Amino acid sequence: MKNKTFLLLKWLISALLVVHIVLPLLALVSHISVEDIQTVFLSEQFLPMLWNTFLSAFITTVVSVGIALLLAWCVNRTKLRGKGVLTVLFTLPMLIPSISHGMGLTLLFGDNGFFTNLTGINIHLYGLTGIVIGATLYSFPMAFLMLTNIFQYEDYTVYEVADVLGFSKMDQFLKITLPNLKKPLISAIFAVFTMVFTDYGVPLVVGGKMTTLPVYMYREVIGLLDYSKGGIIGVILLVPAVIAFFVDLLNKENGAAGTVIKSYEIRENKSRDAFAKIVCGVTLVLISLPIITFAILSLVKQYPVDLSFTLDNMKESAALGIGGYLLNSLFISLTAALIGTGIAYYAAFVTARSEKRISSMALHLISLMSLSIPGIVLGLSYVLLFKSTFVYGTLIILVSVNIVHFFSSPYLMAYNSLLKFDHNLENVALSLGIGKVRMLLDVYLPSTQETLLEMYSYIFVNSMVTISAVSFLANFRNMPLALLIPQFDSQSLIEPIAFISIIILLVNILMKTIVYVLKREFCAR
Repeated sequence: MKNKTFLLLKWLISALLVVHIVLPLLALVSHISVEDIQTVFLSEQFLPMLWNTFLSAFITTVVSVGIALLLAWCVNRTKLRGKGVLTVLFTLPMLIPSISHGMGLTLLFGDNGFFTNLTGINIHLYGLTGIVIGATLYSFPMAFLMLTNIFQYEDYTVYEVADVLGFSKMDQFLKITLPNLKKPLISAIFAVFTMVFTDYGVPLVVGGKMTTLPVYMYREVIGLLDYSKGGIIGVILLVPAVIAFFVDLLNKENGAAGTVIKSYEIRENKSRDAFAKIVCGVTLVLISLPIITFAILSLVKQYPVDLSFTLDNMKESAALGIGGYLLNSLFISLTAALIGTGIAYYAAFVTARSEKRISSMALHLISLMSLSIPGIVLGLSYVLLFKSTFVYGTLIILVSVNIVHFFSSPYLMAYNSLLKFDHNLENVALSLGIGKVRMLLDVYLPSTQETLLEMYSYIFVNSMVTISAVSFLANFRNMPLALLIPQFDSQSLIEPIAFISIIILLVNILMKTIVYVLKREFCAR
């Protein structure tokens, strides 16, 4: 009797996930016509677009993961000061929409950009160059976060043995460090490739004549309302994500956790630390330039004609209704984070703390599915499934799509945390007549408060910056703030775009600060 509530919630959450993850994908496939498949695949522009998308994603992945690996090494294998601050600063590009990075690059390195006018050097931003630079800016922080924690779990005794055997530092890195990083490195490579392959924000702004599949999909659906062709491109964009999903599952299942006998000892090495300071310093300058540019641009009269100080841009932005759109974003992000955290945590509780039955395994698989669904594909799928329902065109559907879009990562946070508890706890509780829900409320929730805060923060921040998942679903009444950026870009309203990007950044920094303070409070108890 005591577990009836547990089972009821389990099946309710399972049904919700099926409706909001599985059914939208089926709706996407069902709206594709055979004639349009032939039209898309046989068109002259399809192969060039596919090549452009693959090439830009491939180059960006190599550059982005390489930078992330180097920075992770600098933070974890040198004696730099303020490593915690550096880790936070390296993730700042994640706190603004990807399209803002494209705008920042245009303002800096475009034909009429600050750097171009100042030096007379034109890097010919528009095209492959701009896409790779912009995509690297917003994708490397994710790879950095995936790699940096792994360094902390390396056993130093292996390196001591290597020193005794006469292995050089380079040999140790190639033969010990890289093999230890193999699994997270593979995950980071697929994650970055999938993110760049499916993004339309940066290519839309700096792509120039180089059209990618996501941009084509965006124009077909938004501009021409051609859902069939949009669905075809959506399925194509789903392919690398699905491959990444299954590779990641195999990667995790075959992984065996190692035991850290001795923590890594960092020895004195001035040349190494000097190199790390240069790398980190250059990186901080480069990722700060777009943000600084936005801050300056939001306070000038008219770029590039009149660069005198003014607050008119803030007044103009307020007149354009930015306040209302900010409230929309806050409502969507706060609500999606609250509900999403609750659902993801309970789903993780069911799968991590229950017997491995078919129903629990199926729930685990469905919970991980959103990892393999690009935001632009998910948004179109929601249009096709819910366009005739009462939730279409409301804030409810925007909250829902954000929960699903960012569901898997918080779910995995909770799942991994709950797996750390002794597996006999449920048996002890059962013998004492304590139900599963009571165990959840009295044991697991109080013990995983920090994880809950991280889950909430993750969904909130990503809901504030996302454009792809909501671009097909929003209208002028429920539009989130980030969606004004592509709209203002089409109207050449550069100063308001800069102001919007700064607002989103400040809101996300505030949320991160609140989470940091709360976590310190919990640790102090």
